[in-house]
Amino acid sequence: MVFGFGDKGVVVRDAHFPGRAPIDSYGNGGFRFADMSHKGSLLLLPSGIYGWEQGEDDALTTASFSRVMAETGVEFLLVGTGRQIKLLSPDVRASLKAAKLSTDTMSTGAAIRTYNIMLAESRPVAAALIAV
Repeated sequence: MVFGFGDKGVVVRDAHFPGRAPIDSYGNGGFRFADMSHKGSLLLLPSGIYGWEQGEDDALTTASFSRVMAETGVEFLLVGTGRQIKLLSPDVRASLKAAKLSTDTMSTGAAIRTYNIMLAESRPVAAALIAV
C-alpha cells in the first residue's frame, strides 16, 4: 500500500509503478528501484511494478499468480521465493504452463540478478519477488 494525502486526509492506494525498471537493491523487507523504495513483495510485469501481498511463510497458490497470468507479453516468469528456494506445487506449475509461462523458482536475490539481466536484454520476462 502507498499512503498519500488527498482532500480527506491520508489516502491508501495500491502500490504501482507504471513502467519497467531494474531492481537496484533489496533487503530489510523491501526493494529499491527507479530512485524509490517499496516495503514488501513485488510483481514486476510489462505493465508496471506492483505491490504483492505475499510473504515468505505464505503458500504460493494459483491465485498468487493471477495478475501475472492475466498479463500479455510475458514468456518467462522468475519466482523469488525469499531466502530459501521453495518449489511450486504441481497444480501451480500446471496453471502457469497452461498460461504459456516458462517458470523458474530461485531465491529472491538470484531472481533479481536474473531479472535485471533479462530486462537489459529486452526479453519477455516477469518476476514475482518475495521480500527478504
